[in-house]
Amino acid sequence: MPALGLRTVPVRVDGEGPLPDDVRSALEAGARALVVTDRAQNPTGGAVSAPRARALRAVLAQHPQTLLIEDDHGHAIVDLPLHPLSGTTRHWAFVRSVAKAYGPDLRLAVLAGDPVTVDRVHGRQRLGPGWVSRLVQRAVVRLWVSDAVDVPAVSAAYGRRRDALIGALAERGVEASGRSGLNVWVPVPDETGAVARLLHAGWAVAPGSRFRMSAPPGIRITVSTLTPDDVGPLADAVASAVRPAPARRYV
Repeated sequence: MPALGLRTVPVRVDGEGPLPDDVRSALEAGARALVVTDRAQNPTGGAVSAPRARALRAVLAQHPQTLLIEDDHGHAIVDLPLHPLSGTTRHWAFVRSVAKAYGPDLRLAVLAGDPVTVDRVHGRQRLGPGWVSRLVQRAVVRLWVSDAVDVPAVSAAYGRRRDALIGALAERGVEASGRSGLNVWVPVPDETGAVARLLHAGWAVAPGSRFRMSAPPGIRITVSTLTPDDVGPLADAVASAVRPAPARRYV
Protein backbone atom coordinates (compact mmCIF):
# COMPACT_ATOMS: atom_id res chain seq x y z
CA MET A 1 0.00 0.00 0.00
CA PRO A 2 2.78 2.52 0.67
CA ALA A 3 3.98 1.95 -2.91
CA LEU A 4 0.58 3.18 -4.08
CA GLY A 5 0.78 6.23 -1.85
CA LEU A 6 -1.84 4.87 0.54
CA ARG A 7 -1.77 5.13 4.32
CA THR A 8 -3.24 2.43 6.55
CA VAL A 9 -5.40 3.52 9.49
CA PRO A 10 -5.94 0.94 12.27
CA VAL A 11 -9.43 0.01 13.45
CA ARG A 12 -9.88 -2.12 16.54
CA VAL A 13 -11.84 -5.37 16.31
CA ASP A 14 -13.41 -7.69 18.83
CA GLY A 15 -15.24 -11.00 18.53
CA GLU A 16 -18.10 -9.31 16.65
CA GLY A 17 -16.04 -7.40 14.11
CA PRO A 18 -14.77 -3.82 13.71
CA LEU A 19 -15.73 -1.37 16.45
CA PRO A 20 -18.22 1.17 15.01
CA ASP A 21 -16.75 4.12 16.91
CA ASP A 22 -13.30 3.39 15.48
CA VAL A 23 -14.72 3.11 11.97
CA ARG A 24 -16.58 6.39 12.42
CA SER A 25 -13.46 8.15 13.68
CA ALA A 26 -11.36 6.86 10.78
CA LEU A 27 -13.91 7.92 8.17
CA GLU A 28 -14.41 11.33 9.75
CA ALA A 29 -10.62 11.78 9.71
CA GLY A 30 -10.58 11.23 5.95
CA ALA A 31 -10.22 7.48 5.37
CA ARG A 32 -11.57 6.68 1.91
CA ALA A 33 -11.82 2.89 2.08
CA LEU A 34 -12.75 0.28 4.67
CA VAL A 35 -11.62 -3.36 4.55
CA VAL A 36 -13.69 -5.80 6.63
CA THR A 37 -13.22 -9.53 7.15
CA ASP A 38 -16.75 -10.77 7.71
CA ARG A 39 -15.89 -14.11 9.35
CA ALA A 40 -12.77 -15.92 10.60
CA GLN A 41 -10.87 -12.64 10.93
CA ASN A 42 -7.13 -13.19 11.01
CA PRO A 43 -5.76 -13.40 13.67
CA THR A 44 -8.57 -12.90 16.21
CA GLY A 45 -11.27 -15.16 14.75
CA GLY A 46 -13.84 -12.37 14.93
CA ALA A 47 -17.07 -12.60 12.93
CA VAL A 48 -19.45 -9.72 12.22
CA SER A 49 -22.66 -10.25 14.20
CA ALA A 50 -26.11 -9.01 13.20
CA PRO A 51 -26.16 -6.14 15.76
CA ARG A 52 -22.63 -5.10 14.79
CA ALA A 53 -23.54 -5.18 11.09
CA ARG A 54 -26.49 -2.86 11.74
CA ALA A 55 -24.26 -0.45 13.63
CA LEU A 56 -21.61 -0.49 10.90
CA ARG A 57 -24.19 0.05 8.15
CA ALA A 58 -25.45 3.09 10.04
CA VAL A 59 -21.91 4.50 10.15
CA LEU A 60 -21.26 3.77 6.47
CA ALA A 61 -24.58 5.34 5.47
CA GLN A 62 -23.16 8.65 6.71
CA HIS A 63 -20.14 8.20 4.42
CA PRO A 64 -21.57 6.90 1.12
CA GLN A 65 -18.40 7.84 -0.78
CA THR A 66 -16.39 5.18 1.09
CA LEU A 67 -15.05 2.20 -0.86
CA LEU A 68 -16.12 -0.87 1.12
CA ILE A 69 -14.15 -4.09 0.58
CA GLU A 70 -15.47 -7.22 2.29
CA ASP A 71 -13.35 -10.37 2.53
CA ASP A 72 -15.30 -13.53 3.32
CA HIS A 73 -12.43 -16.01 2.99
CA GLY A 74 -13.85 -18.15 5.79
CA HIS A 75 -17.22 -18.80 4.15
CA ALA A 76 -16.81 -22.59 3.89
CA ILE A 77 -15.06 -23.24 7.20
CA VAL A 78 -17.37 -21.45 9.65
CA ASP A 79 -20.96 -22.12 10.67
CA LEU A 80 -21.78 -18.56 11.68
CA PRO A 81 -24.20 -16.67 9.41
CA LEU A 82 -22.94 -13.96 7.07
CA HIS A 83 -24.01 -10.39 7.86
CA PRO A 84 -22.71 -8.37 4.89
CA LEU A 85 -22.32 -4.62 4.76
CA SER A 86 -22.23 -4.29 0.98
CA GLY A 87 -24.77 -2.02 -0.65
CA THR A 88 -24.51 0.66 2.02
CA THR A 89 -21.98 2.70 0.01
CA ARG A 90 -21.86 3.60 -3.68
CA HIS A 91 -18.65 1.68 -4.30
CA TRP A 92 -18.10 -1.77 -2.87
CA ALA A 93 -16.54 -5.16 -3.49
CA PHE A 94 -17.39 -8.49 -1.89
CA VAL A 95 -14.74 -11.20 -2.25
CA ARG A 96 -14.86 -14.93 -1.54
CA SER A 97 -11.67 -16.93 -1.97
CA VAL A 98 -11.53 -20.72 -1.94
CA ALA A 99 -8.04 -21.43 -0.56
CA LYS A 100 -9.08 -21.78 3.09
CA ALA A 101 -11.70 -24.42 2.32
CA TYR A 102 -10.12 -26.32 -0.57
CA GLY A 103 -6.39 -25.76 -0.22
CA PRO A 104 -3.82 -23.02 -0.91
CA ASP A 105 -3.04 -24.33 -4.41
CA LEU A 106 -6.46 -23.16 -5.60
CA ARG A 107 -5.76 -19.45 -5.95
CA LEU A 108 -9.19 -18.31 -7.02
CA ALA A 109 -11.75 -15.87 -5.68
CA VAL A 110 -15.19 -14.72 -6.75
CA LEU A 111 -15.79 -10.97 -6.67
CA ALA A 112 -19.02 -8.99 -6.82
CA GLY A 113 -19.28 -5.23 -6.70
CA ASP A 114 -20.64 -2.05 -8.20
CA PRO A 115 -19.97 -1.57 -11.95
CA VAL A 116 -17.21 1.00 -11.50
CA THR A 117 -15.26 -1.06 -8.97
CA VAL A 118 -15.61 -4.30 -10.95
CA ASP A 119 -14.48 -2.54 -14.13
CA ARG A 120 -11.39 -1.23 -12.34
CA VAL A 121 -10.55 -4.73 -11.13
CA HIS A 122 -10.94 -6.04 -14.70
CA GLY A 123 -8.62 -3.33 -15.96
CA ARG A 124 -6.00 -4.09 -13.34
CA GLN A 125 -6.18 -7.80 -14.11
CA ARG A 126 -5.65 -7.18 -17.82
CA LEU A 127 -2.43 -5.35 -16.96
CA GLY A 128 -1.26 -8.22 -14.76
CA PRO A 129 -2.05 -11.94 -15.07
CA GLY A 130 -4.69 -11.33 -17.73
CA TRP A 131 -6.91 -14.26 -16.80
CA VAL A 132 -7.61 -16.93 -14.19
CA SER A 133 -6.64 -20.47 -15.17
CA ARG A 134 -9.64 -22.29 -16.63
CA LEU A 135 -8.30 -25.52 -15.15
CA VAL A 136 -8.47 -23.97 -11.69
CA GLN A 137 -11.94 -22.58 -12.38
CA ARG A 138 -13.24 -25.98 -13.50
CA ALA A 139 -11.66 -27.71 -10.53
CA VAL A 140 -13.33 -25.29 -8.12
CA VAL A 141 -16.71 -25.63 -9.83
CA ARG A 142 -16.43 -29.42 -9.58
CA LEU A 143 -15.68 -29.12 -5.86
CA TRP A 144 -18.66 -26.82 -5.40
CA VAL A 145 -21.23 -28.91 -7.26
CA SER A 146 -20.04 -32.15 -5.64
CA ASP A 147 -20.25 -30.74 -2.10
CA ALA A 148 -16.66 -31.81 -1.54
CA VAL A 149 -16.51 -29.89 1.74
CA ASP A 150 -19.01 -30.75 4.45
CA VAL A 151 -19.28 -27.24 5.89
CA PRO A 152 -21.08 -28.16 9.13
CA ALA A 153 -18.59 -30.96 9.85
CA VAL A 154 -15.54 -28.85 9.00
CA SER A 155 -16.66 -25.82 10.99
CA ALA A 156 -17.60 -28.03 13.95
CA ALA A 157 -14.16 -29.68 13.89
CA TYR A 158 -12.36 -26.34 13.91
CA GLY A 159 -14.70 -25.12 16.62
CA ARG A 160 -13.90 -28.10 18.84
CA ARG A 161 -10.17 -27.50 18.41
CA ARG A 162 -10.46 -23.79 19.21
CA ASP A 163 -12.71 -24.38 22.20
CA ALA A 164 -10.50 -27.15 23.56
CA LEU A 165 -7.40 -24.97 23.42
CA ILE A 166 -9.15 -21.88 24.79
CA GLY A 167 -10.59 -23.96 27.64
CA ALA A 168 -7.24 -25.57 28.44
CA LEU A 169 -5.56 -22.17 28.49
CA ALA A 170 -8.27 -20.77 30.76
CA GLU A 171 -7.63 -23.63 33.21
CA ARG A 172 -4.02 -22.45 33.31
CA GLY A 173 -4.94 -18.81 33.84
CA VAL A 174 -4.22 -17.70 30.27
CA GLU A 175 -6.70 -15.46 28.43
CA ALA A 176 -7.44 -16.48 24.83
CA SER A 177 -10.15 -15.94 22.22
CA GLY A 178 -11.27 -17.23 18.84
CA ARG A 179 -14.91 -17.09 17.74
CA SER A 180 -14.52 -18.61 14.28
CA GLY A 181 -11.98 -19.90 11.79
CA LEU A 182 -8.57 -21.47 12.24
CA ASN A 183 -6.88 -19.33 14.88
CA VAL A 184 -6.75 -18.59 18.58
CA TRP A 185 -5.45 -15.21 19.76
CA VAL A 186 -3.51 -15.02 23.02
CA PRO A 187 -2.54 -11.62 24.52
CA VAL A 188 1.04 -11.66 25.81
CA PRO A 189 3.30 -9.06 27.42
CA ASP A 190 6.27 -9.92 25.19
CA GLU A 191 5.66 -11.34 21.70
CA THR A 192 9.29 -12.00 20.85
CA GLY A 193 10.00 -13.82 24.08
CA ALA A 194 6.81 -15.89 23.92
CA VAL A 195 7.41 -16.94 20.31
CA ALA A 196 11.03 -17.85 21.04
CA ARG A 197 10.18 -19.87 24.16
CA LEU A 198 7.43 -21.75 22.36
CA LEU A 199 9.71 -22.49 19.41
CA HIS A 200 12.32 -23.82 21.83
CA ALA A 201 9.60 -26.08 23.28
CA GLY A 202 8.72 -27.36 19.81
CA TRP A 203 5.69 -25.19 18.94
CA ALA A 204 5.56 -22.67 16.09
CA VAL A 205 3.23 -19.70 16.54
CA ALA A 206 2.98 -16.35 14.79
CA PRO A 207 3.89 -13.06 16.47
CA GLY A 208 1.02 -10.60 16.59
CA SER A 209 3.18 -7.84 15.11
CA ARG A 210 2.43 -9.29 11.68
CA PHE A 211 -1.25 -8.46 12.07
CA ARG A 212 -1.54 -5.39 14.28
CA MET A 213 -0.61 -1.73 14.16
CA SER A 214 -1.55 -0.20 17.51
CA ALA A 215 -3.24 -3.07 19.36
CA PRO A 216 -1.54 -4.67 22.38
CA PRO A 217 0.86 -7.56 21.72
CA GLY A 218 -0.25 -11.14 21.30
CA ILE A 219 0.45 -14.39 19.50
CA ARG A 220 -1.61 -16.29 16.94
CA ILE A 221 -1.99 -20.04 17.34
CA THR A 222 -3.35 -21.93 14.33
CA VAL A 223 -5.46 -24.97 15.25
CA SER A 224 -6.02 -26.45 11.79
CA THR A 225 -3.88 -29.51 12.55
CA LEU A 226 -4.27 -29.56 16.33
CA THR A 227 -5.11 -33.01 17.75
CA PRO A 228 -6.74 -33.77 21.11
CA ASP A 229 -3.42 -35.13 22.36
CA ASP A 230 -1.73 -31.83 21.48
CA VAL A 231 -4.05 -29.60 23.49
CA GLY A 232 -2.66 -30.20 26.97
CA PRO A 233 1.05 -30.01 26.10
CA LEU A 234 0.49 -26.92 23.96
CA ALA A 235 -1.50 -25.19 26.69
CA ASP A 236 1.25 -26.01 29.20
CA ALA A 237 3.87 -24.58 26.86
CA VAL A 238 1.87 -21.41 26.22
CA ALA A 239 1.21 -20.88 29.93
CA SER A 240 4.92 -21.20 30.61
CA ALA A 241 5.90 -18.99 27.68
CA VAL A 242 3.64 -16.06 28.52
CA ARG A 243 4.79 -15.75 32.11
CA PRO A 244 7.46 -13.12 32.74
CA ALA A 245 10.93 -14.59 32.59
CA PRO A 246 12.61 -14.85 36.00
CA ALA A 247 15.03 -12.05 36.75
CA ARG A 248 18.65 -12.93 36.26
CA ARG A 249 21.07 -12.52 39.11
CA TYR A 250 24.65 -11.57 38.56
CA VAL A 251 27.33 -12.00 41.19
